[in-house]
Amino acid sequence: MTFNKICILGLGYIGLPTATMFASHGEDVLGVDINPQVVESLQKGKVHIHEPGLAEAFDRALATRKLSFATQPAPADAFIIAVPTPFYEDNLGELGGIKFKKADMRAVTSAAQAIVPHLQPGNLVVLESTSPPRTTVELLVPILEKSGLKAGVDFYLAYSPERVLPGQILRELVENARVIGGISPESAQAGHALYATFVKGQIIETDATTAEMVKVMENTYRDVNIAIANEFARLSDRFGIDVWEAIQIANLHPRVKILNPGPGVGGHCISVDPWFLVEAAPDITPLILNARQVNDGQPHYVLDLVRRALGNDLQGRRVAALGLAYKPDVDDLRESPAVEVVHLLQGAGAVVKAFEPFKPEAGIAGVQAVPTLEAALEDAELILLLVSHGQFKMLTPIQVQSLTPARILVDTVNSWQGKDWAAAGFAYHRLGVRK
Repeated sequence: MTFNKICILGLGYIGLPTATMFASHGEDVLGVDINPQVVESLQKGKVHIHEPGLAEAFDRALATRKLSFATQPAPADAFIIAVPTPFYEDNLGELGGIKFKKADMRAVTSAAQAIVPHLQPGNLVVLESTSPPRTTVELLVPILEKSGLKAGVDFYLAYSPERVLPGQILRELVENARVIGGISPESAQAGHALYATFVKGQIIETDATTAEMVKVMENTYRDVNIAIANEFARLSDRFGIDVWEAIQIANLHPRVKILNPGPGVGGHCISVDPWFLVEAAPDITPLILNARQVNDGQPHYVLDLVRRALGNDLQGRRVAALGLAYKPDVDDLRESPAVEVVHLLQGAGAVVKAFEPFKPEAGIAGVQAVPTLEAALEDAELILLLVSHGQFKMLTPIQVQSLTPARILVDTVNSWQGKDWAAAGFAYHRLGVRK
């Protein structure tokens, strides 16, 4: 099976690297995004997201003349939907008193509707967007069959979730195992043939709902394990011990691998996907729900740490917040707990200047993001480390002393050596450690 033209809908953190990869391997690719600024930027050869190696790979793909961009799809042999699937911010579901966040599938719906006029017999449609189980068969099939074609008979339909780590996307797109869930065996085989263009990892064929479940299971597993680490941090704080030391010792057990705690869980997957399972079956997912509540509540714990460090009253207190991304060394701010911490501090009366080195001009409603480290630190009373970016980890007490009058530090990610900062005259506070 050959695919002479591939149309990829959604040019974000997954769609653009995927389009780049297909074009680099000789496929004719049309990348589609509803944001005209994104399309215009890409047409000019400018990548709008930060991902190591992407700009260089994108330049090479453009040079092949196999990659083009538009705001609307066009006829193709294969269509890949890689649009966001966040949750509704102000539309909670409830069952038996259990409140849960609901998946916002409007972007997937719109993308599928945009494909319908171009769908032809023999085409393949693949959904990559992380989705609640049964989305492919219950949402996509009815929309796509408005074309007059029968899914699994006249055209192929599959679900294939992205399973990559920001910061390593290009490598993991190629090397990671790829799951192809078809609504029929033939659809899975067609998806296999498509991704075999560049995937070197194992390609596993299954049904669509199993593939959907695999993706949300993976991220829910991680979310639950992070939640127990965050609870251990709170317990250690109460008991007067160092959670980082305790975790290090506990992990010497050959069958124990406790993750690190932090200010919360963010990103487009781990903080979102578990809600899909809670939404689908709230009556049988109490563990998943509780883990989500623990991790969503972690920014409030950080707020309490700052209160303690500053003597409880935050009104007018000046805080330099270092890092807004959801994880180290990326520019991805989606569902970032660091942003939530800043909002909470401001709500408590603090004056916060935030610096995100990978997106210094970040325009976040209600957040004063400054373009340099110096601007964040210049008049601070307290320095709050929220993200373990490499450049923050390399800061020394001598460097920081020269940039700020602040002599109070709160480290939420265990990036600094407390004894070094204490020796330099800083009051050092760390998440999971009671002073």
